[in-house]
Amino acid sequence: MKSNRETEILYGIHPVFEAVQSGRRRIFELFMAEGRDSQRNDALLSLALEKKIPVRTISPGEIRSLSQSDKHQNVAARVSPYPYAPLDLEGRDSQTKPTLFLILDQIQDPQNLGAILRTALCAGANHVIVPKDRSAGATPAVSRASAGALEHIRLSLVTNLVNTIKEMKENDLWVFGLDRDGRTPVYGMDLTVPTALVIGGEGKGIRPLIKKACDELIFIPQVALFNSLNASAAGAVVLYEAFRQRNNPGL
Repeated sequence: MKSNRETEILYGIHPVFEAVQSGRRRIFELFMAEGRDSQRNDALLSLALEKKIPVRTISPGEIRSLSQSDKHQNVAARVSPYPYAPLDLEGRDSQTKPTLFLILDQIQDPQNLGAILRTALCAGANHVIVPKDRSAGATPAVSRASAGALEHIRLSLVTNLVNTIKEMKENDLWVFGLDRDGRTPVYGMDLTVPTALVIGGEGKGIRPLIKKACDELIFIPQVALFNSLNASAAGAVVLYEAFRQRNNPGL
């Protein structure tokens, strides 16, 4: 899943702006279409010039060709690949807030992954973990779907989620899997403790071995006798319940 290319093309105003602003990637060149007129594009141009990033004005068609997408918003950039973060469970003790990890079990849809990353960043998740195989990765499409949140959040690749969960439990994290057949409603679980939340992929949910590795399976109550929420919607519910408990426990 990890790209071997030395560079890739980010596209869309938000992913490119956030990549330039975060400074986590090397930005080799910024491409902007002729006739740009949005304030956001002007802000991006000013930031790029401030950081001494080369800027080239080209046609929208050329940006379309570079990005291989119609959703480029007249902006693209040639950048270094996404810098996946190492998983440092021991170093988390230096953080001032209780740990909140998010483990994504085979989320394969880039739109779902991007939406989850956007919510995770807003809700204060410290770290997101995805498996190396059978999962969407940190692609330009995911960065765009996340509105640039990918460029700020810590995302790690691991080979074996079960082993990762065991290591988390050994480091005093509580691991809760989100499953519609769970025993405890999400609103009844204490999420103020150092926590890792597990969300399963589209259709199949969390795999059986990973369910077994969790400390507890939790569920989102719902009224309608209908299929469960999709991964990004379910992730938003549980992440913001953790946020509520940690920041506004009286609400």
